[in-house]
Amino acid sequence: MKIVYERVVKAQEIVVSPRPIWKCRTCQMFGKGPSCPPDVPSWEEARKWINSFESALVAKFGIERDAFEEEKRSVLEYLLKKEKMFFSEGNPFALSLFSGNCNLCDECKVKNGGRCSYPTKVRPSVDAIGIEIGSIAKIDFNEDVLYGLILID
Repeated sequence: MKIVYERVVKAQEIVVSPRPIWKCRTCQMFGKGPSCPPDVPSWEEARKWINSFESALVAKFGIERDAFEEEKRSVLEYLLKKEKMFFSEGNPFALSLFSGNCNLCDECKVKNGGRCSYPTKVRPSVDAIGIEIGSIAKIDFNEDVLYGLILID
């Protein structure tokens, strides 16, 4: 995993709509993981929640496609570490949002009807709550990248 960039955006620039959630429905993890619908807030609730923040950090990560799961796990862990840093700097509501479904575990227990092994670490997927990442980042579909977001204050 390589950090391509991190930049702060105004939270009001983040577009939240039902469109990304409809895309989620095509994923094999839809309805099976703790960071995916229906276990996350609705897009309407997410819109209100995001609008209660002033800013967010959008991060773009270059990844190796051949090691996708490991690279993605590194991105998730990085976002959680960065969230903790914002929290310790006086932003008690700082919260990370993952790219795609959670893959903190090698085998998801929730997917198989069990309880999450990392309930304090799992975060909603950017798409699952309706965030149109293209509203705050230029998307190039030829790149092997993942995006993450941390709501700051």
